[in-house]
Amino acid sequence: MDTNAVLDIGLAGIWIAAKLSAPILITALVVGFAISLLQSITQIQEVTLSFVPKAAAVCIALLVSGHWMIAEMVSFTNEMFERIPGLLNGG
Repeated sequence: MDTNAVLDIGLAGIWIAAKLSAPILITALVVGFAISLLQSITQIQEVTLSFVPKAAAVCIALLVSGHWMIAEMVSFTNEMFERIPGLLNGG
């Protein structure tokens, strides 16, 4: 196993982690910003007000993108398992 293979596997792992976390993080960011904007407009400074909408939005994002996330992870795992013989043979 050479350094290029290790770097390639590491880069693929980071890329799949970024792809899988993006829908959840972007949803939480957008909802958090919207709630923060609403709080600043109405001057309601309740800390717990942003938690429930963010949690609900993240749950909805998981329901919508969950199948895609699982399919991507299964595809990535299969690809990594297929690379094992080539890595053991030095190729």
